[in-house]
Amino acid sequence: MFKGRHFEQSVIILCVRWYLTYGLSLRDLKEMVAERGISVDHSTIHRWVVHFAPLLAERFNRRKRVVTGKWHADETYIKVRGQWTYLYRAIDSSGDTVEFWLSEHRDLSAAKRFFRKAFARHGRPERIVIDGSQTNREAIISCDTISRLQDRACRPPEPVRIRQSQYLDNRIEQDHRRIKRGVRPMLGFKSFKSAAATLSGIEMVHMLRKRQVPDAHAASLSIAEQFETLVAAF
Repeated sequence: MFKGRHFEQSVIILCVRWYLTYGLSLRDLKEMVAERGISVDHSTIHRWVVHFAPLLAERFNRRKRVVTGKWHADETYIKVRGQWTYLYRAIDSSGDTVEFWLSEHRDLSAAKRFFRKAFARHGRPERIVIDGSQTNREAIISCDTISRLQDRACRPPEPVRIRQSQYLDNRIEQDHRRIKRGVRPMLGFKSFKSAAATLSGIEMVHMLRKRQVPDAHAASLSIAEQFETLVAAF
């Protein structure tokens, strides 16, 4: 994974972790590592983040703790190339992140893709709380219907219950703010690909903070220690 890289693995991982964890700009991070005697261009750090963040997120998802059957789903805005894109997100009743997906559009097709991804990874929930979005409601009903038709159980499963309320969805609105606070110092994304890759890493670190890896609570592992555990698996 790190073979042939000009810099040592420890330097690459340190830069990637700091960038995803502390909401730094690339130039801030360049100055910080320069103080430690390491000369690296900010564009190189950016390439490391875009390459390694999705790989680390994929590794994390294989070890992620099981979520509950009660979800809160919503979307928030992320600016890419000066245009608004849409980050679909869901958390469970414990506040753990269920799933996320960045889309260039906010429509029925995008909502369906998000819920299909969530259902495929975590199964069908018992209940989903959303705001007044009719599009999200239609997407849930469509994905749930297909999922139930494909279920081979002798007894047909109950449909997912949908609760629509502007006030019941405050929980996920608060969770959105933590993600956007990490994005703000990055001065905007220049491409959709880099935005999707970087956000996968930011979401992963957010889940590390929530200790969504089994035994992270019991072992009292810091974010850095959890991060190193993921890297060691490469």
